[in-house]
Amino acid sequence: MTSASEIKQSNGVLNSAPEEPGEKIQLKRKITLLNGVALIIGTIIGSGIFVSPAGVFQSTESVGVSIIVWCLSGAFSTLGALCYAELGTSITRSGGDYAYIYVAFGPLAAFLRLWVALLIIRPTTQTIVALTFAQYAAKPFFPDCDPPEAAVRLLAAACLCLLTAINCLSVRWAMRVQSVFTVAKLIALVGIILIGVYFMCSGRVEHFSNAFEGKFGPTDLAVAFYSGLFAFGGWNYLNFVTEELQDPYKNLPRAIWIALPTVTIVYVLANVAYFAILTKDEMLSSPAVAVTFGSKTIGGLYWVVPIFVALSTFGGVNGILFTSARLFLIGSQEGHLPSIFSFIHIRRMTPVPSLMFTCLASLAMLLVSDVFVLINYYSQILWFSVAASIGGMLWLRYKQPNLPRPIKVNLIIPVSFIVCCLFLVFFPIPSNPMNSIICLLITLSGIPFYYVFVKWKSKPVKCMPCLAKITGFLQQALEITYAEEVTSKLSDK
Repeated sequence: MTSASEIKQSNGVLNSAPEEPGEKIQLKRKITLLNGVALIIGTIIGSGIFVSPAGVFQSTESVGVSIIVWCLSGAFSTLGALCYAELGTSITRSGGDYAYIYVAFGPLAAFLRLWVALLIIRPTTQTIVALTFAQYAAKPFFPDCDPPEAAVRLLAAACLCLLTAINCLSVRWAMRVQSVFTVAKLIALVGIILIGVYFMCSGRVEHFSNAFEGKFGPTDLAVAFYSGLFAFGGWNYLNFVTEELQDPYKNLPRAIWIALPTVTIVYVLANVAYFAILTKDEMLSSPAVAVTFGSKTIGGLYWVVPIFVALSTFGGVNGILFTSARLFLIGSQEGHLPSIFSFIHIRRMTPVPSLMFTCLASLAMLLVSDVFVLINYYSQILWFSVAASIGGMLWLRYKQPNLPRPIKVNLIIPVSFIVCCLFLVFFPIPSNPMNSIICLLITLSGIPFYYVFVKWKSKPVKCMPCLAKITGFLQQALEITYAEEVTSKLSDK
C-alpha cells in the first residue's frame, strides 16, 4: 500500500493549515484521567451484567462458586490490565495489541492482528452492542412482544450514525458522551445493588443456603470463566488511545487501578443482588435477568430497566467506535491500511475517515442475518492476540532491556496470565474444532494481502493516479489532511 506521506505529497492534496499558526496537525491529548476511567468502565459494562449473568450460573449451578468466578474474573482482568500498563508506558504509540505485536514480533504478525480486527472483531462487536441497544431502547414501546427486527436494525443504524457524527465533530464531545453514559449505567447498577441490600436486610437470604452445592467439573468451571471474562471485555481499550491521553505515564496505570476494581466490585455486588431476589429456575431460564429482577422488585416500574440497558449499550458503542478509529489510523500510518485512514480533520483534529469506515463496516454487518454467530469465530483470536502482546512484553525485556519502563510488573504476573490465555485459546478446540479451523483460516487469509498490498513495493502503479485523485477529492470534501505522528513510528523502535 502507498504510504500516507507519499499520498500527502501527491496532486490534489488539500494544503490547509490548522486554526492556530504553528499548530501541528495531529491528534491532541484531550483525554483526562476521568475520561480514561470512563472509557474503561463504559466499554467493559455493556449489556452483559444486565442481560445474561446467568451464563456463569448455568455452568456451575452454584451461588457461591458463581460469585467466586466473578471475583476471579475481575482479578484476572486486572492482572492483564497491569501488564498492559507496562506495555502502554514503554510503547507509547496508540493501537493497543497491534502496536505491541508490531514492536515485538514485526509487521506481518501485527498486520494479521489488524486484519482480523478490521474484518471481524471491531465491526462485529460494535454491531452486536448497537443491536442490543436498539432491542432494549425499543422494548418499552412493545411491552407484550419483541420489537420488529427491521425497526431494531434501523434504530441500531441510527445509533451508529449519530455516535459517528459526534466523534467526527469533537473528541471532547465524544468523551462527554462516554462519561455521561458511564455514570448512567453505574447509577443503574448501584440501584440494583441497593434494592438487593434492602431485601437481604429484610430477611431474603434463603437463596444463599447451601451456596456451594453445584457442578465443579473442569469443563463447567472453564465455561463459567468464559462467561465471566467475556463480561470484562474492554479492559485494554484505553491502550488503543494512549497518544491522546494526558500524561499517560501517570494516568494510564491510575485509570486501570480505579476502573478495574470498581467494575469488579459492582459486578460482584450486582450478582449478589440478583441471587437474593431470583430463584435458581429464574436465573437459569431468564433471557434478561435484570428485567426479571425489576419485575419482581419494582413492579410496574420495571420498564426503566430496559432503558438503563439501552443507556449502557449506547455508551459501549461510543467507546468501541472511538478506539476502533484510532487503531485503523495507526495501522494506516504504518503502511498497513490505505493512507486515507491516517488523515484527520484540519480543525477538529478527529480521524474522520477512520471513523466513517468503522461506521460503514458496522452498518454492513447489520445486513448479516445472524451477526451473533461471528462471536464464536473471534473469541479465540482475541485471547491469542492478548497472549501474544504480553508474550511480546517478555520478549522485549530480553531484546530491549534498556527500553524505558516507568512501570515494570513482577514476572509472575505476565507468565501466569499467558498460561491462562493459552488455556482459553486451546481448551475449546476438542469440543468445537470447526470454529478453531475457521478462526485460523480467517487469520491466515491476511498473509497474501500483506505480501501483495504491503510488502510488494514494485507492483504496477497504474491505479495510483486514480487513487491520488480520490484522496485529493476526499481531503477537500472532508477538510482532512495527513496526521503527523504524536510519537515515533513503530518501525523505528
